[in-house]
Amino acid sequence: MSAHIVYDSVPLGSVIRYCDGTARPPARFRKKLAAWESRNGTGRLVKKEPPRTRATYSSPAYFTLHEGDFGQNGAVIVSVRRTYSVESDLRFEIVERPAIGMVRVLQDLGDSPELVHLARDREAAERWLANNRYSRAYLEEVSADEVGADIIEGRTAA
Repeated sequence: MSAHIVYDSVPLGSVIRYCDGTARPPARFRKKLAAWESRNGTGRLVKKEPPRTRATYSSPAYFTLHEGDFGQNGAVIVSVRRTYSVESDLRFEIVERPAIGMVRVLQDLGDSPELVHLARDREAAERWLANNRYSRAYLEEVSADEVGADIIEGRTAA
């Protein structure tokens, strides 16, 4: 699917795979492999930003995938996120959608909320939020109407 469909239809918390359609180079070609890995991977959809128009410039809508956190002894040192414009030439695929009843912990920053945690239920989300303080955080349950696989996969509901 295109980046535009991800932005328009895929719910926050979904795991998305992205690729450029090229074959993975052998490990011995380190630079080529590093370049390939920057255009082929997987991440969780954590943010969608609308297009911006200002007097001096405009930018298209974009979304952000969280690929992972790296650190030691429970401390996150680096959080890897990649942001894609709806004009991206990459192809995207949904690997996993959040299940109905899961609860998102969202932080209200700027124009759009950002996913900071996805919990299996409200109790787990409240427990996580009590241990991880975020200003302007709130909970949102995943509902049946936002996990519409038929629209995303190009089928129409009967």
